[in-house]
Formats: sequence, C-alpha cells, structure tokens
Amino acid sequence: MELDPTDRKLLALLQADGRIANVDLAERVGLSPPSVGERLKRLQREGFIEGFAARLNPQRLGLGLLVFVEVHLDKTTPDVFARFTRAVQGAPEVLECHMVAGGFDYLVKARVADMGAYRRFLGDTLLALPGVRETRTYAVMEEVKRDAPLPVV
Repeated sequence: MELDPTDRKLLALLQADGRIANVDLAERVGLSPPSVGERLKRLQREGFIEGFAARLNPQRLGLGLLVFVEVHLDKTTPDVFARFTRAVQGAPEVLECHMVAGGFDYLVKARVADMGAYRRFLGDTLLALPGVRETRTYAVMEEVKRDAPLPVV
C-alpha cells in the first residue's frame, strides 16, 4: 500500500499527539471526520499504526537508571539465538533488545531504579540468560534525544 501525503500527515500528527480527537485530526488534514476514521482504520489494518500508548516518566516511576548492554553469546547458532530471544522477552527491565552485526551479538536497553538494582538485574537476569558469555555495560548519564517520531512527512 502506498501512503499519500494525507496519510503521512495523519501519521505525523498521531505521533505528536496520539490522543488527538478525530474531529481535530480531520480539521488539520482538511477531510471529514468519517473519512479520517476510515483512513485510520486502513492504516491500522495495513500495519502502519501498531497501537497507541502513553509515554511515562521513568524518573517519577523510580526507574532513574538507563543502561545499554552489549551481550556476547558463547555460540552463535540458531538454537542459541532462539533460546536467548525467548528468555530476554520475559525480562521486564529490558525495554529493547536488538540482534546486531559487529563485535557483539545483542544490544539491550534496560531501565532500573539505580546501580544496585542494575547489579542485581545483571547477576540474576542478564548473565543467567541462555548462551550469555560476556556483557559490557554503558550507563546513560544524560538522555539527549528520546522517543523521537519517525520521519513520515
């Protein structure tokens, strides 16, 4: 499915404010509310819109430490990758996990309360994941850019 300029504008507006009223959205793109509603249904059905969620403040929730962790596996076989993938999905501290090309196998992004909580997470969770041989941790000192919208326009 091709996105036309109106679809792209709708996506950009929704990224900026996922709670915008359908009437306001319609006014901003110059269409009727029913027409916008149909477009949104189509964009969801076609997989352009994956869902809606609230962005929460991690500091207010007591999750002040953000870390990135390089994970090196002991073997790089399909079954080790599959076991690691299944296990990491069950770790609530892990916000993102990406298999990468380069000097290590996975890049994990995690949030915890503080360094003590990270030490427990490292020992009890990360190092216990299937196939993990070694990790390298990078604690974030300052978030410079976070939750940036995708460039759709």
